[in-house]
Amino acid sequence: MHRIALFGEAEKGAFNTPHILRELPHLMDRLGNPPKESEGLFFAIQSILYNREIIFFRVEVEGFSPLDYYCGLKYLAQCKEPVHALCLPGVGDPEILEATQSLCEIYNSFLITNQKDLYDYLTSH
Repeated sequence: MHRIALFGEAEKGAFNTPHILRELPHLMDRLGNPPKESEGLFFAIQSILYNREIIFFRVEVEGFSPLDYYCGLKYLAQCKEPVHALCLPGVGDPEILEATQSLCEIYNSFLITNQKDLYDYLTSH
């Protein structure tokens, strides 16, 4: 099964903890509803609908909680099973994305992004 690591805001669920999810009811029970302007759970729902396993990391504020992202990336770097894609909606911070790039190289993974985040990253240099 393909695994996707996602970082995002959620109504509930522990921070700095990998939430392994395979079904929509479990996602709703463990993480609740998405806050306004949040995209992490949207990507998680889409991924589950495509039969992907999700490793979801709850962050305080999407794109602006570096410690939450680094904690999740550290966990992923120590995983024994590969992560096929990473998704960090709202992140344009070059340092976080560089750490993500290293992880993508280790697993030969994709980085899932959207147009706004890609633009923020490209114009931050």
